[in-house]
Amino acid sequence: MDKRRIAVTSIIVVILGVLVFLQVRQWRHFDWITFWNETRQSSLKHIFHACAYIYLADVLRAWRWQVFLRPRKGSWLQLISPTFIGFTGLALLGRPGEFIRPFLIARRTNLPFSSQIAVWTVERIFDIGAFTVMMVAAIYFAPGLKELPFYGKFREAGYFLVLIVLGMILTAALIARNGEHLASWCEQRFSSSTIVHKIGNKIREFGLGLNTIHGPWAFFLLSFSSIIVWFCIALAYREVTHSYHVPVLRQMTTSHVLLLMGASMVGSVLQLPAVGGGSQLATIGALNHVYDVPRELAVSCGMLLWLTTFMSIIPLGLWFAHREHVSLRRLSQESVAEEEKALKSETPTA
Repeated sequence: MDKRRIAVTSIIVVILGVLVFLQVRQWRHFDWITFWNETRQSSLKHIFHACAYIYLADVLRAWRWQVFLRPRKGSWLQLISPTFIGFTGLALLGRPGEFIRPFLIARRTNLPFSSQIAVWTVERIFDIGAFTVMMVAAIYFAPGLKELPFYGKFREAGYFLVLIVLGMILTAALIARNGEHLASWCEQRFSSSTIVHKIGNKIREFGLGLNTIHGPWAFFLLSFSSIIVWFCIALAYREVTHSYHVPVLRQMTTSHVLLLMGASMVGSVLQLPAVGGGSQLATIGALNHVYDVPRELAVSCGMLLWLTTFMSIIPLGLWFAHREHVSLRRLSQESVAEEEKALKSETPTA
């Protein structure tokens, strides 16, 4: 691990430590007996259904990636194992495991790693856009959310999300039309800045990824599948909340859990490998303050949501890794090295 990663990890640990300390001070009289009782009484049937939805979402992600690869021939089934191994690496290793999935797919399809990094970049844009559409639709059209406290704040957040999506669309259109000129201008204008060169490289990757959208029909398939992926994740969240024998959680709808998903996504910015941290705290806070879920029950549900939606992929991912005789840590190192190699190879010389 280089000095930059050590510094970033240290900062995250400090921030999470402060958040946990503040949370413990606020919940000084936490009832652990109630916490364990609520957790033990949760329905295994609902938890199993939640895991099944997460697995289905990842299978759909593999199919969606194949849409990016068209018109290249090949079955999308060959992308299932790299998808599960990649998300397992992300769950266990954190940020260093992000490139495992595009690295494995590049190796499986005999395509350049840079081209799959481009697909990975555009895929994230589709994910953000799909979730934003669902979130905004829930905020404005779901009647159950209007009764929640802070609903006015949610509407303001909806306006902000709409602006983000519009900005993403305009940025994508600009890069698709003049991406190479924009990247070159940045590098020439600030030629001594390594950060600017990285930005230029990301612009090229994003533009390359946009070229994998082969016409309006492919765009429709990618958009529709992205919404289905996030709808499956929302159903998984709902199944976990319904696993508790408490009315406040059993009555939660898909629209309600979208707010929990949003909190989890914001909290995931502060995340530690195999431990998490930020996403759990954000989800627990939303359950406690927005939905008025008792503290012990909020902690139990927040932890179970994290285990089900983020960590449940590990057993199958490890099985695929064992079957294909690959090491997650080695894959992570190789993928990061390949990304750095691609960046250096495109660095303009003086």
